Amino acid sequence: MRRFSKFLLLVVALISTQTFAQSDTRQLEELMADYWSYTLQESPTLATRAGINDFNHLLPQVSPVDHARRLRTEEAFQERLTSIDRDSLNRDNQVNYDLLDWELARSIDGMRLNTLRIPFNTFSSFFSGALRASFGINMNTEEDYRDYIARIEEFPRYFNENIENMRQGMRDGFVLPKIIIDGVLPTIQAQVYDNPDDSSLADPIIDMSERLPETVRTQIINDTRSAIRTYAIPSFRQLATFLEEEYYLSATEGIAATDLQDGEEYYSHQIRVYTTRTDLTADDIHEIGLSEVARIRREMDALIEESGFEGGFEEFTEFLRTDPQFYAETAEELLQAASFVAKKIDYRMPEFFGRLPRTPYGVVPVPEEIAPNFTTAAYNYAVVGGTRGGAYWVNTYALDQRPLYELPALTAHEAVPGHHQQNAIASEIEGVPEFRKVLGYSAFGEGWGLYSEKLAIDMDIYENEYEHFGRLSYEMWRACRLVIDTGIHAKGWSRQQALDYLGDNTSLSQANVRAEVDRYISWPGQALAYKLGEMKILELRTRAEIELGDRFDIREFHDVVLGQGALPLDLLDRIVSQYIEEAI
Repeated sequence: MRRFSKFLLLVVALISTQTFAQSDTRQLEELMADYWSYTLQESPTLATRAGINDFNHLLPQVSPVDHARRLRTEEAFQERLTSIDRDSLNRDNQVNYDLLDWELARSIDGMRLNTLRIPFNTFSSFFSGALRASFGINMNTEEDYRDYIARIEEFPRYFNENIENMRQGMRDGFVLPKIIIDGVLPTIQAQVYDNPDDSSLADPIIDMSERLPETVRTQIINDTRSAIRTYAIPSFRQLATFLEEEYYLSATEGIAATDLQDGEEYYSHQIRVYTTRTDLTADDIHEIGLSEVARIRREMDALIEESGFEGGFEEFTEFLRTDPQFYAETAEELLQAASFVAKKIDYRMPEFFGRLPRTPYGVVPVPEEIAPNFTTAAYNYAVVGGTRGGAYWVNTYALDQRPLYELPALTAHEAVPGHHQQNAIASEIEGVPEFRKVLGYSAFGEGWGLYSEKLAIDMDIYENEYEHFGRLSYEMWRACRLVIDTGIHAKGWSRQQALDYLGDNTSLSQANVRAEVDRYISWPGQALAYKLGEMKILELRTRAEIELGDRFDIREFHDVVLGQGALPLDLLDRIVSQYIEEAI
């Protein structure tokens, strides 16, 4: 009888445990659904990119009232999450839990610091986001175009809210440096067109669907032009005037983030956000950077010696920067060269990846209006269900500053096996909560991009010593970022000191050196992501190769790294460790 009683108690305890586990799972699923719904409503441009059209007529709301509402909502989400017993969840849901926890903590920290007071940098901005908010949307119906026009009509409100946030930053001493405004202002002024058809906002009406009646098409064309003329162009004019006549007066001569209000906390936050690590200080990262710069320099010097070139590093880099053989004469020639490299890599992809994305990508020029102050290249996501694939942007401005020998590394990073492979796979993952398909972690994504440059060695993409040196120069570039970013924002470096350090240690053109240093000044911490992320992925690959031996499969390893979508580095380590344990 006593044994039977113990057995009943055991059964009851087991049932209770299962019931609690089911309850925790259900609570997490409900929370993730609520969080996704909230995210779509608060981030209409993200909803558009995710292929959800319910908010295509809106731009984000960023007023102080909206800011306070979001903070309250996300703190409530965080309380709900902490009430769930993580240990009762299965492995997949533990990953979901950890990702949601990371997203909420990162966002709440940023809102408490009110980082919206600086809403742009030299690489990304609220105004460029507004220009491209509907890029790639599949517009077929009159309603689609009406939503697009309504979104253009949102420009004045959206710009005004951002300007007011910047005015708050002026009052608080949380502003961008003058040198950044000097560089960005011309790109804003360039959007003040006399003819609305010259704006990129007019592109959708140039390729309007023929399925619409002619009278409807005519009305949409007229209304779109009117919206650009009435809402968009005046918004850019107002922003340019504000920056020139008000903001510039409060902008700083200094360039360090730590000089701003709560600057030490702000820079620490930026390090956490972009490296997804909490165990590294600015001093730690600076030392890692110095070590990597020294290692890569040894490899570069060895390559120069092996090439038979008569001269040292300075002479070799000057040769690369000035010899006409290394530069395209036309934009078309540069784009064709980039396209050739891209197709060469495409051919080798199945050897290194078990899973390839369905979404294609193309090679396109950086838009003219932002090219002068833009970096050498970038990747733009494909809109889910949209009319275009991913875009490997190549900067065709100042052709004498865009060396051809850098194209293999650049293409591997921005297209495949880099950003396009990683982002397209993430958007196509099945069986995960929707919020995970749009996550982005710089340390993961940019780390993968830099890892891809090195992977291109295995893929036999580099054909001569110049292209190999171009890759080393790109790796050196990312190692220098660790030194320069922390140097500027934590160690009192001047802009000239940063320019000299990057120029002296890489073969980057002077235009790229200037654009890059100003990017680090305006976007504290982001530049740290690349090298730290790459080093973690290389560490994980080495561990897998050693522990699995003959059972190591490079295709399987890559699929594991990318198969969960974007992850913080600690969580990536856990996922790969589980893969190794199960494969042994």
